[in-house]
Amino acid sequence: MARQIRLRTMAASAVAAVAIAAAPGTAVAAENQPPSQPLISDLKTSFMPCTSGDGRTYVAERPALTAVLRDPDAVPPVTVWVKAEFEAWWQDANGQEQRRSYTTEYDLPSGSAHRWTTPAEVPPNTVISWRVRATDGMAWSPWSSDGAGSPCEFVYDDKSPEKPVVTSAEYPEDSFQDGVGVYGHFTVDSPSEDVVAYGYQFIRGGHGTVKPEQPGGPAKITLLPPSSGAETLYVHAIDRAGRRSSDTLYRFFVKTGRAPIARWKLADAAGSSSAAAETGPTARTGTGVTFGTDAPRGTEQTTAVRLDGTGHGFLTPDTSVVKAGSTFAVSTWVRPEKLGDTMTVASQDTGAGPGFALGLAPKQTGATWSFAIGGARVSGGAPDVGEWAHLLGLYDAETGTARLYVNGTQTGEAQRAEPLAVVGDLQIGRAQGKYGYRDRWQGQISDVRVYDRMVMPDEVNILSYQEPQLRGHWSLESATDGLSPEADGGRPLHLGGGATIITATADDCAENPECVPGTPALSGNGHLELNGTTAFAETETAVVDTDDSFSIGARVRLADSEPDHPMTVLSQAGQNADAFRVRYVPDVHQWQLVMTHADQPGAPETVVSYVEAADGGEGQGHTVTVVYDDAADQIRLYVDGYTEPTSTASFTNAWKSTGPLQIGRAFTGGGWGEYLHGAVDEVRAFSGALSQIDTSWL
Repeated sequence: MARQIRLRTMAASAVAAVAIAAAPGTAVAAENQPPSQPLISDLKTSFMPCTSGDGRTYVAERPALTAVLRDPDAVPPVTVWVKAEFEAWWQDANGQEQRRSYTTEYDLPSGSAHRWTTPAEVPPNTVISWRVRATDGMAWSPWSSDGAGSPCEFVYDDKSPEKPVVTSAEYPEDSFQDGVGVYGHFTVDSPSEDVVAYGYQFIRGGHGTVKPEQPGGPAKITLLPPSSGAETLYVHAIDRAGRRSSDTLYRFFVKTGRAPIARWKLADAAGSSSAAAETGPTARTGTGVTFGTDAPRGTEQTTAVRLDGTGHGFLTPDTSVVKAGSTFAVSTWVRPEKLGDTMTVASQDTGAGPGFALGLAPKQTGATWSFAIGGARVSGGAPDVGEWAHLLGLYDAETGTARLYVNGTQTGEAQRAEPLAVVGDLQIGRAQGKYGYRDRWQGQISDVRVYDRMVMPDEVNILSYQEPQLRGHWSLESATDGLSPEADGGRPLHLGGGATIITATADDCAENPECVPGTPALSGNGHLELNGTTAFAETETAVVDTDDSFSIGARVRLADSEPDHPMTVLSQAGQNADAFRVRYVPDVHQWQLVMTHADQPGAPETVVSYVEAADGGEGQGHTVTVVYDDAADQIRLYVDGYTEPTSTASFTNAWKSTGPLQIGRAFTGGGWGEYLHGAVDEVRAFSGALSQIDTSWL
């Protein structure tokens, strides 16, 4: 107390000094002022704000009460020290009021937080009120509850809530129900009346918290199963004090996704007057429909149908397929013959126009794929004349959004959309207009499917998958008269410039002074050895169509740890330049994919992608693969089946090369160069884009 009196004296002296220095006629009070009334905003219950009434604080342990107290005389450099008196009260089980108070033991400077840990006699599950005031040793502040203030309240909850109960109409417990692409709604409820949230987690992914509308009420958890199989939902209840119950385990099983409600493969015999349905109704055809045309290669389809773009080029089942207000998806393969007009692949009448329309639309920047529903439109991708593409338009009634997938990839931004309110006949190849049908499709269509559920991304990938077709496989284990055979009897590789095939047990190097007796083969019993100056291998003609999707890869091992020049593993040229080449560049220790923008002398070329080479390409060697996806306008370089962010690039200027496939050299500066010094094995070429999984098996 002596210390406080000295400080308070200093304060009085300081105030007096201010009074002496003030201008004549200015009144300055030198008397002690009581501490300020504690502010409600400066009071905390276990670090939570001061609350009362229906919004009062619930705590899982007896709380610590804190209050920041201030004194108006504490004007720097003067320090004023204060104490706190806390008071708490409640009604006991007999209805008698109980009050407890506590005065802090130590003085703290003005502006400090004072603390009281409530005693063990504070009863659980009872409304406890509390307030606080301050003293500077000479005067008391008002209570925090006086005047415009109010008491703070809390309830100490010493019991955890009961475990929740889970039910679901779509996915009953311990049973196989519904399936992939169908939303499940799980109702969770607890017998405890103070539950304010439910935490949940699905064993195969998906977690979060849901809240009931009223404490103690039920809440809903939503799941869209991405795949079939067993699933377990873990749920716990959380009460107002933050206490959580033990977990409830809810097991259920998800079936595979339901088959389409309508499907027309459009692989009917030439001359057919209707399209048979695998599911759903048969579709009649107009006279502008021709069956028996080429199907998209690499799919299960054998033939496709062509529509001539006239008023007679259509198919219809003469009934609706998509239900009003429901989730649906429409999937198909398409191959347009023109791009300048809006063309519809599939739609459904409403009487006043199409309820939805899937197809393509012209834009100032070029044609684009399009899915329109209820005034909303999702668009993206770049159609090409004569090129097959897979389209899937999806409307999600649960979220009210429309999405478009092109060749398995979601394209454009999902849009909020209104569902179909009125439904009429489904149409293939046209859309209903004000004065009749319009936006007629000119080109080919294959495999139209309509689903009454969500189609999940993995399913879209399967629907849109075109299996690459093997165009050549050279195992490079033998050579006769300078020719190394193709595995299936196709065009062989011509060995030139000193290129040789050696085997794992070869010991005759008379014709190849660079070889090492007993050098292990990269794969199998032999591989191609190249000397880095003149040796190469080539086909007679082009192997892959470089302006369409292709994949080509090889196993390669460099002979030198630090080569003195870039070395090309694979390339295919036109008349004046390489369409592509895969090379190793020692200066930067990279595998690079180089694309030339035109078949012209001196045409610019770009390193479109690269992968860092940690070991320089020696040792066991590496598999390098280039994959060009024309539909997605993307090209990738894989090394041993892996990619890096730098190994994928957009590429839209592909051109068709007519020259043979080259192994071990590139066409640069008007002549051959970048000869490879090392070994090459297992060269494979495909039409179509391999997946990353496929490249890892090469």
